[in-house]
Amino acid sequence: KIANTYRMEPHIRFRDYLVRNKAQAVLMNKLEKAKYDEASSPSLCASISEEILKAVKDLDFDRFKYVVSVLIVEKAGQAMNVASRWVWDTQRDGWVSAKCETETFIALALVMACYYE
Repeated sequence: KIANTYRMEPHIRFRDYLVRNKAQAVLMNKLEKAKYDEASSPSLCASISEEILKAVKDLDFDRFKYVVSVLIVEKAGQAMNVASRWVWDTQRDGWVSAKCETETFIALALVMACYYE
């Protein structure tokens, strides 16, 4: 069995700019020429969030768990506010948002990284 190290800091810290670039690239690659479709949006959100999660895990940050949320909203002249609430450790945890806007919809990806001891 593996013994606990009691280490309180990660060896490789979460770097938000790297995660933002990865998430933005995934959004642009998947949605650049897409049109809004109400029926296929949930499955598209799921596949995009899985792809972003895989890309973030490949960055190999030490001891982090991730939550990835993707939201696709049709453009209809409305305003939109998105809010999240978390119990947060400001020294170790981090978050990133990425946005892709086309003629017919807006896609927002949120990536939260929680330090796991």
